[in-house]
Amino acid sequence: MGRHRRIASEVALIGGGNPPRPGEITLAHRGVLFLDEFPEFHRDVLESLRQPIEEGKITILRSKHFLSLPARFTLVAASNPCPCGNFGDPEKKCNCTNSQIQKYRRKLSGPLMDRIDLFITVPQLKYEKLVAQDEEGYSSKIREMVEKAREIQQERFSSPKTNSEMEIPEIKKYCQIDLASQDLLRKYVDSGKLSARGYHRVLKVSRTIADLDSSGKISFKHLSEALTYRIRED
Repeated sequence: MGRHRRIASEVALIGGGNPPRPGEITLAHRGVLFLDEFPEFHRDVLESLRQPIEEGKITILRSKHFLSLPARFTLVAASNPCPCGNFGDPEKKCNCTNSQIQKYRRKLSGPLMDRIDLFITVPQLKYEKLVAQDEEGYSSKIREMVEKAREIQQERFSSPKTNSEMEIPEIKKYCQIDLASQDLLRKYVDSGKLSARGYHRVLKVSRTIADLDSSGKISFKHLSEALTYRIRED
């Protein structure tokens, strides 16, 4: 049997129709939206994610309808490094040409990628990892850290609001950094590797890492870690 892939339409993901209905981003409000094979979505579908990622809501305009829906979700997107999926794999040969790889990556526009906080490369898992038992309760420890960080943020904002929702005045208040951290950020901003939006997102991620570390201040270590997740080496 051949493999069949179904890619969601813009209406299914964003919302709309006649009469207009909420899409997956609204159904995922205050939850997680996982999009597999991210570059395989149509370009207009991907670009329509920019507003809700930035604003936490989506505005749907139709001839007889104007609808504003909540859409503050955590986006988790998975993508292969190239069309064949083997680029950078130490054990499998990549059969793609440079032009094919670049064309594949260009499906994800700069403005869209600039709205994503963390970029993680996930290597292929070995059998031993798949069958290994969580003997030391590592997952439970991570959960405890996350729950504690959420409690810290709830106390900070006196609401269920999270660090990712901070506006500029709140970033300036809660994301103060030392001189060494300022110099590091200046280097990335002035070199063009970090946009203004990216700068503020790095600070918010740094604040979250500090919360996970139960630290009242953002240290150089916290900021450096946030940058490693943000800066992609193509």
